[in-house]
Amino acid sequence: MSGMKGGALFLTRLNAVAAEIEALLGRLLAVAPTEDEVARPGRLLEAMRYASLGGGKRLRPFLVVEAAALFGVAREHALLAGAAIECVHCYSLVHDDLPAMDDDALRRGQPTVHKAFDEATAILAGDSLLTFAFDILSRPDTHPNAAVRVGLVLALARAAGLGGMAGGQMLDLAAEGRFAGGRPERLGEGEIITLQAMKTGALLRFACVAGAMLGEAGAEKRGALDRYGAALGQAFQIADDLLDVEGDAATLGKAAGKDAAAGKATLVGVLGPAEARIRLAQLVAEAETALAPFGKDALWLKAAARFVAERRA
Repeated sequence: MSGMKGGALFLTRLNAVAAEIEALLGRLLAVAPTEDEVARPGRLLEAMRYASLGGGKRLRPFLVVEAAALFGVAREHALLAGAAIECVHCYSLVHDDLPAMDDDALRRGQPTVHKAFDEATAILAGDSLLTFAFDILSRPDTHPNAAVRVGLVLALARAAGLGGMAGGQMLDLAAEGRFAGGRPERLGEGEIITLQAMKTGALLRFACVAGAMLGEAGAEKRGALDRYGAALGQAFQIADDLLDVEGDAATLGKAAGKDAAAGKATLVGVLGPAEARIRLAQLVAEAETALAPFGKDALWLKAAARFVAERRA
């Protein structure tokens, strides 16, 4: 699969998963409360749906679905796990956009949640999406084996929390000079790689490994997907940073050039765009090599690595 035709086939497959996730999240975030819930406040539910429906590529659920398919996992199990990860991703966007964080007014071409509603509702919507993710993962519908569900919950908690995404956000804020006298920190390449592996990479990496966990895979194949996910996460962030430098708001659906203006630490800033593109190509090759144990079955995951590197929005 190569060239324009291959790219079109990949987008068709990606969009099919996105449509399934959209429908599933719509059902999960219905008005009627589920068992043990007292009620679902209308404004909060509306904000959660606003944050999670009607936009986004759904790359993380796609990675779960395609990785799980390598082990013959039932699609409904993979979609539920993917929906849980997407809830965490959407929560992170809601909180990242807040005035106390990145202070963004636009997300996916629409007003951010705190602009469309208010700050308090946005905070609660993010909190609720995060906790709802663990609600979804812990359901027997997600996997019949309780040990698998517990493993997924633990792994997602670590990818999203102190040693993962939330911790990475703290490192990012510190690098901007939000603390300790307000002076930006000058981070080296290794420090930036650590920051980005936490803030962005951890959740992408977990999405890949979650497929192996659902399939109760052995250590070798789980490790292969872990290596793939780590390389993919680094590639995603470099591509994102290049878009911030070279893209425009109309295409991106959010403000461009904000990272440099905020003094954010990025590999593009350290390496320069040309060297960053070389690193990006190396990471795509690394991701593809990691999938060798799966042979031709990993076609779509290889295509995902190329998509991440070549995307324009």
